[in-house]
Amino acid sequence: MIFSSPYFLFLYFPLVLLLYYITPLRGRNLVLLIVNLIFYGWGEPVYVLIMFLSIAIDYSHGRIVTTCKAKGNDKGARMAVASSVVFNLLLLGFFKYWDFIVGSLSTLGLDLVTREEIRSAINAALANIGLKPLFQAGSSTLPIGISFYTFQTMSYTIDVYRGDARCQKNVVTFGTFVTLFPQLIAGPIIKYKDLDDQLEHRDHTVEKFASGVQRFTIGACKKVLLANALGPLWDVYLATPGEQLTTLGAWLGIAAFSLQLYFDFSGYSDMAIGLGRMLGFEFLENFNYPYLSKSASEFWRRWHISLGSWFREYLYFPLGGSRVGPARMVFNLLIVWAATGIWHGASWNFLLWGLYWFVWIGLEKLWLGKVLDRAPGVLAHIYGVVIAVVGWAIFAVEDFSAMGPYLAAMFGFGAGALDGDFLYYFRNYLPILIVAVAAATPLGRTVWHKLPERTRQVVFPVLMLAGLVLTTAYLVDGTYNPFLYFRF
Repeated sequence: MIFSSPYFLFLYFPLVLLLYYITPLRGRNLVLLIVNLIFYGWGEPVYVLIMFLSIAIDYSHGRIVTTCKAKGNDKGARMAVASSVVFNLLLLGFFKYWDFIVGSLSTLGLDLVTREEIRSAINAALANIGLKPLFQAGSSTLPIGISFYTFQTMSYTIDVYRGDARCQKNVVTFGTFVTLFPQLIAGPIIKYKDLDDQLEHRDHTVEKFASGVQRFTIGACKKVLLANALGPLWDVYLATPGEQLTTLGAWLGIAAFSLQLYFDFSGYSDMAIGLGRMLGFEFLENFNYPYLSKSASEFWRRWHISLGSWFREYLYFPLGGSRVGPARMVFNLLIVWAATGIWHGASWNFLLWGLYWFVWIGLEKLWLGKVLDRAPGVLAHIYGVVIAVVGWAIFAVEDFSAMGPYLAAMFGFGAGALDGDFLYYFRNYLPILIVAVAAATPLGRTVWHKLPERTRQVVFPVLMLAGLVLTTAYLVDGTYNPFLYFRF
């Protein structure tokens, strides 16, 4: 589907900008709502109905919470919040986890219908009465972006109850927030309270628009020129049978994936932030050079910042956070990291990945963090990078039968230290790996700011134009390559 790839950002968004800026200010939210829904429904229109349902439920629950609190009915307000949370979790659970639950129960001899069987039954029933099928054959059964927009709408009702956000009485404005497509598909996750004022009053300046174009271009270069270039190297090692994996080969493959995922996801976040600025919005940052981290805890303060912030604010702190005894704190961390893992996908490897981070962050909270604080910076940095990269092996290799051999090979229990394949791929990918490692640090920014201002003023437009030309040429000549986080 073209609209779930980088193409839509180059083809669809210019039309959106044209419509947006020729519309009077008072009508721009309505224009955004319409183009957002068109974009979202392009792949499978029926899922627009789910979007409408999500908007209606959370909009109405926000009104109910406000009405109950105005009448001093705190119990009614809390029930409305609970109802909203339950609805959002059921919506996410059915579409994202139902088949996973069905498959897991089938191993115990319990057979339930799958979502695909439900879709086929609905289509057959409609066909029997002469109506067109509701669901398209062969299309994705998972509504794109559902993990992101359900969290966004769920936080709205909670924040209205807490008094952290105003109740939005204009359903078009609220719908614009829910469906805002620059960040709808893969984040960053935006809390309503952070966008409240901007939905009704936002600045449209030449400087802000130009900044958005620059940020979009940087993100596009990350995705197209770096992430896409590293992807084939990871594909080679992912497809290599476990008994043929060498230690250096396994590390080379997962290092490529670690960089690919970073540039893919941070690139999308940059593009979303840039597109938002072109529309007058300012979204929060989602990455801060995570591979500079010196601990597991620091990594998650730098990686997918909006997700980590969401879980801290709406799950970890309400459970008591770190303001409790050690045993309860460990339990709170277990809940948060199990949820973080399973949020990423309906597969046991994601749960295992979340629990992997729970172990390391729990150890750091209890005693390891103090050891790392006293350790030399370079050792702490090596520790942080190794923890992250090993974690990505659990994340990326979903097949348990392949995960064990891959991890074993990484730690010296494979087909030797290296082989001819490793030397071939290392030699061929070394230039892009060097560029990627440098780009994952502030090195480029530091060097750039040391240049004379006059030089920067001359060179910067040339770099931006070259970036746009190269990414466009790559997309025209390349194959379909969607963002990795679209499937979450």
